[in-house]
Formats: sequence, C-alpha cells, structure tokens
Amino acid sequence: MNTGIIWIRNALRLNDNQVLVESLNSTNSQNILPLYILDKSDLRQKNNDNRIKFLYESLIDLDSKFKAKLGTNLVILNGSSEDIFDKLLSNDLLNISEIFTDYSNKPDDVKNENSLKRILAKNTSVKLHLISKVNSLTNIEEIVNQESFKPPKTMKDMEKLFSNIYPKDEDGFYSIDEPLDIPESSKPVAKNYPKVVENYIFDIEKELSILKKDSKSYFKGGESEALIRLEKKVSSEEEYIRNFRKPRTTSTNKPENPLEPETTGLSPYLSFGCLSPRLLWKETEKCYRNGEHTQPPESMHGQLMFREMFYILSRAVENWDSDTNNSMCKEIEWGDFDKSKMELWENGQTGFPYIDAMMRQLDATGWMHHLGRHAVSCFLTRGQLWQHWELGRDVFDRKLVDADWALNNGNWLWLSGVAPFSMPYFRLYNPCPDGKSSLNVEAKDAEFVRYWVPELKDYPSKYIFEPHLAPTPIQENARCIIGKDYPEPMVDRKVVAKENLAKFKDSLARLK
Repeated sequence: MNTGIIWIRNALRLNDNQVLVESLNSTNSQNILPLYILDKSDLRQKNNDNRIKFLYESLIDLDSKFKAKLGTNLVILNGSSEDIFDKLLSNDLLNISEIFTDYSNKPDDVKNENSLKRILAKNTSVKLHLISKVNSLTNIEEIVNQESFKPPKTMKDMEKLFSNIYPKDEDGFYSIDEPLDIPESSKPVAKNYPKVVENYIFDIEKELSILKKDSKSYFKGGESEALIRLEKKVSSEEEYIRNFRKPRTTSTNKPENPLEPETTGLSPYLSFGCLSPRLLWKETEKCYRNGEHTQPPESMHGQLMFREMFYILSRAVENWDSDTNNSMCKEIEWGDFDKSKMELWENGQTGFPYIDAMMRQLDATGWMHHLGRHAVSCFLTRGQLWQHWELGRDVFDRKLVDADWALNNGNWLWLSGVAPFSMPYFRLYNPCPDGKSSLNVEAKDAEFVRYWVPELKDYPSKYIFEPHLAPTPIQENARCIIGKDYPEPMVDRKVVAKENLAKFKDSLARLK
C-alpha cells in the first residue's frame, strides 16, 4: 500500500489544518506518516532555550493529540531533512506516493523544500503537495502573482486587497473561510518506518526535561494551551475584544502579574502554528457581531491584517531581510558595529530602567509587549545607539518566543524608520517614560520595573525611570548607588538623539 507523508512544519495543531485534511482525504495513499523534522544542532545555534522549550512542548502536545484524536503518533526526527527524505524515499518498503506540507517562504523552509525537490526529481512518481492558507488568511502566491498586484504599504491597501478576495457580507464582515474541523477518521501509519529512520529518532521528552530545569519561560507551548488562551482572552472576553485597541494597551503588563500581557498573548501560538489565524479571526468576529467594535488598524482584525501584510511583503519584496536592494528599505548609513553597545542593550544594562526591564523580560521569558519592542528598537537604532536594525532583528529572532521571519523583519524595518510604512523617523520614543507617555507605562507604582530591575525596587516612583537624577541620600536609602549598584545611563539620551536625527536626515539626503 502507498504511504503519504504529512510533513508538519509550521502548523503544530489539528484544528483548521488543511495539510492534515488533504492528506487524509487523498485516495493516492492508504497509509500515512505524520512527520516533524528538527535539527538539534541547528536549533541550538539559532534559538535560545525559551523558543526551543516552546517548540518541544508544542510537539509533545501535538503527539498526544494525534494519539487521542487520530489513533497514531507524530514521528519526531532529528537530522537534516535532506538526509531523512533521501532515506525514506529510497526505501521500497514504505512505498511513498506523496508528501503534504504547508506553504512557506521562510528562507530555511525554502532551502529544505528545494532539497526535497532535488530528491523528488529522481523519484518522479512521488508528488509534493504545497498547501496554501495554512498559516495565513490569503493565498500568498496567488496574490503576488496577479498582474495588478502592488505591494501593500498601508492598512487602506490591505482593506482593498481583502475586499477583492473576501467580499463583505450584509453586516460588513469579510467572508473569510471557515476554520476546518479535526478529521473524524484517519489512516493507518506505515508499519516499516521505524527501521528506516531508527538513527534519527528523537527523545523529545528527555530533551525537554533538561530544558525545564533552567527555563523561566512564561508561555507553555502547544495547541491545547493555545485553545485555553483563546477562550480565556478572546471568546469569553467579548467586551474586551470589541473595545480592543492595541496601541492603547499597557506595555508594562498587568499590575498584578508582571508576566501576563494586557494583550492576548496569542502571538507565540500563531508563530508556531499552534493556533490558526482563521480561528482567531472568526472568534473575534463572533464578538464583533454582538455590537459596536473597534476598526483596523488598532482592532484585533486590524492586527491580523498587518500580520498578513508583512507575510505578503516578505514574499513580494526581494531581500526582505536586508537593507541592500530592498525596495522597502532606505539604505541609511548606520554606525559601525559596537560590541559594547550591543551587549549593554541586549543584557539590560543600559542605565535606562524601562529599556533594561524590557530586555531582561525578553531574555527571561521570550516575550515583550509591542510598545516595549517599539521603545527598545528605537533606542538601538535612530534614537540613542545608532546601530544597524539587522543587529537588533537578530537578537529578537533568537530570543522572542513569537519570532516570525516575515514579521520580525517587517517590524524592524518599520521601527528603525527606514520603510515606506514607517512612522516619521524624527518621532522618537522617550526611553525614560512617565505615565503620560505613548508607551503606556504604569508609572504610579512601577511594579514592572521593580520586578525586572530589582536593584531599583526601593526607589521612589518619582525617580525609578531616571534613577541617576535621584539625590545621593535617596540612592543610599534605596541601597542602590547609580554607577555602582546599577549603571549610569550609557549615553546622554537627548544629546545623542539630536545627533542621530541629524545623521538620519543627512543620510536620507545622500540617497536622493
């Protein structure tokens, strides 16, 4: 009997999984082999423990769901996908007839895909099915290949694009596809696969137990957790969702819990494919249909449309992850790489408590509120440190639990001021915010800063965002002398900001 491989990549879920549905509906294979391939050594080089732990938890959860719902297990292998597929496809016992996987334009995914295609060129009887709209709301390839396509740069562009694809119903809602249910029946797993891939079997439970010893990650990976959070933060919070304005959410998390974001916290689950964007869209729409609600770009739907915009741009724009020959990036003459600046910024030792709290939170948990990301990226680039945005992008890519190639690059282009969709470059975030700041900090008690920068826990709130201004008796009373127990500000923020804006302006002039 023929076997169809279900190559799980960016959809670690059973709900609304078109790859799973099409593979089980196919008449060209009678057996299945649900497969996830990771390269442990590569994973270690590119990610920190929080991301790896989230992935492992997601895979263990998916394996349990496969067993409970479909009566089979998920085969998790460690090694290069090229070697593994070469081994699988060269074995006649398995009779591989087709391979199903999700569409992706991430560079690593494209590289692995191309390796598979080279192998399949020698096995012409095996068909590769790349399934679209698994982790996006639109068919990215169809959109960018239309003759009339123009890369979207604004929310108005995205609303026009959505209206063309999904005409609105009588109530004014886009006719987005309904999420798919979990299949009610499965196919048997190919019997001979263990002998073929025995050298690649990965003991993920053992690896996770080692990671858990040191991890401080707040988010637990997996579709089960994603659905719990979806219910808790969206489905059962109709008023919150209808009034949701992302720029108005508090960047310093909930006062009673420094680890719980005021936003939904669903982005890690979207990033790993534990949650379908369609399911989030539809659950949000259910809330909207019951009364007045916010609109894009600030609304929940608006945020999903921004996500879609960056997905589309990442495919349409050459060199999306570079400032060279990138039509969406002004090639600003940034300063030379400064190791000291980068280390102080990354380690939360800049002497600016808000910036340091955000960077320490990122390191410990893999999470940061979007306004915190705005502040630290502005600080690193056009604001204070004049370092290249790609350097910050790489730190985020390694540490963020919700890191996503398309979105991470898009956001750094946006926040460094180099993209056509950026805010004006001369609008800088104050790294020493107060309660009136657009960064939406809780400044009265400043518990967020006290939690993440415990050196300052006894400082009066009046001085906690600029502790170097506190008189010596107050520093002594708080048992934290600036310059000894906590760093002096690494730069004069106002002086360097003025210098950097002049550099940016001069660099722009030379581009014309």
